[in-house]
Amino acid sequence: MNRNSIIIGLTLFLGLLSSCGSKPNPKLEQDYQKAAEAIVADESFFPILDEELFYFNSQRLDTIGVEYMNEQDAVKRLMKLETWLAFTTRRLTANEEKSLKDRTYIPRSIPIAYDGLAIIVNNTNPDSCITIKDFKRILRGEVTKWGEIYPGSKLGNIDVVFDNPLSSTVRWCVDSLLDGKEFANPNVGAVKTSAAVIDYVENHKNSIGIIGSNWLNDKRDTTNVTFNKNITVMGVSKLDSATKANSWKPYQYYLYNGNYPLIRTIYALLNEPRAGTPTAFAHFCQLPKGQMVILRSGLLPRMANLNVREVVVNKE
Repeated sequence: MNRNSIIIGLTLFLGLLSSCGSKPNPKLEQDYQKAAEAIVADESFFPILDEELFYFNSQRLDTIGVEYMNEQDAVKRLMKLETWLAFTTRRLTANEEKSLKDRTYIPRSIPIAYDGLAIIVNNTNPDSCITIKDFKRILRGEVTKWGEIYPGSKLGNIDVVFDNPLSSTVRWCVDSLLDGKEFANPNVGAVKTSAAVIDYVENHKNSIGIIGSNWLNDKRDTTNVTFNKNITVMGVSKLDSATKANSWKPYQYYLYNGNYPLIRTIYALLNEPRAGTPTAFAHFCQLPKGQMVILRSGLLPRMANLNVREVVVNKE
């Protein structure tokens, strides 16, 4: 067979292959592109993810957006294939993974950072330390007044406020602190956003708020040792009695060495069938530049290489 015959034969063979293959499905391609346009995330990650996306999108032509919502809805969107990437504080469950794998997907739960769950109170509250034991008692409804924990307190009822009834913060407290049991305190409520928790605590003397620590950093302080001055961040103790000497705040170093007890992992739940923009962003959050953004935000990066140094904070 001469060269021309080989070329003709090869052309014919390739033509046969393409004719036997499946035709492109415009609907599937449209669905993929729509799901790839934006990621979804629990609203409590707004400060950190907005900054991550700013740096990621600034160096790419194929940018991506984000939609913030409660954690339950974020996972539902992922399971319904309406997005390929969701940021949460939990892994996919075994049933969720099976459901996606049965549909020929390869889901992944990628840890990217550690967040401290902060307990905040009004600046006029003289009590700035609390034990894990007492915090659990509050959520269980075993104590409902400040004076039951701090004798002599005149603040009355403990008004507990979360960011959203379906948020990652609520789920984490139920699963990790109450062994899956619901709150039994009649004074536990929720607003709509993390920012609203701060506003509520700032304006209600008897309130106590639970919020992701990345919402609290004072952006003027590059050392990440100053929190929002409009509220007080409580020190939390693992012991039966809380003092300033044995209570810790959600600073990066105390997340790193394990002193701070309310630590949760932030996951990127990735289910993209291609190595497209959602996959690129999930990997960006793991790379040194993405981890540096996390470090500057006051959270603890998953790939932490920390330099510990003493700093002096001048109090006004």
